[in-house]
Amino acid sequence: RALPAAQLAGACVSGHIALPFLPALLRGASLISSRALFAAEEKLGAPLTVKEPTPIATLMSKPVRYVGRVVQVKGKVSAVCQKAGCWMTLADSDSGAAVRIKVNDGEIVFPKEAAGKTAVAEGTFTEVRLTHEQAVAQARHEAEEKGRPFDPASVKGPVTYYQVKATGAIILE
Repeated sequence: RALPAAQLAGACVSGHIALPFLPALLRGASLISSRALFAAEEKLGAPLTVKEPTPIATLMSKPVRYVGRVVQVKGKVSAVCQKAGCWMTLADSDSGAAVRIKVNDGEIVFPKEAAGKTAVAEGTFTEVRLTHEQAVAQARHEAEEKGRPFDPASVKGPVTYYQVKATGAIILE
């Protein structure tokens, strides 16, 4: 037997129907929508302050011009450090240009599952110069991280590369 709406919801003397469960229902809907909103982006480190990102292709085509400057870049996460989350590589889907985003261990931890997502990162663009010995040590370390075999003879001469020493990032999707 179906109950009349007045008995289900409770009618007040004036005949208006009270819905005691409505506030809880709305709070639940609000909680669900706010969780969905926050799940769409993950903010890491300091808030971003640069207004517009510099295209990765522009940055990497003339890197010396940007060394020492605070930059913001946006791209697809193509790789993430699987040991400590201390670096990620962002790639521009149009040009294929890529840049490493690096932090000191523990300052920011890039999510290991961020690969394939879009991210925005901000920090100081730096030049890193490695001697041959340093380059071999770094290549060995990266091979270990990725579980790949390493041949020291594969590293030729001293190496110079550029990266963003990040202060903040947002993983978007």
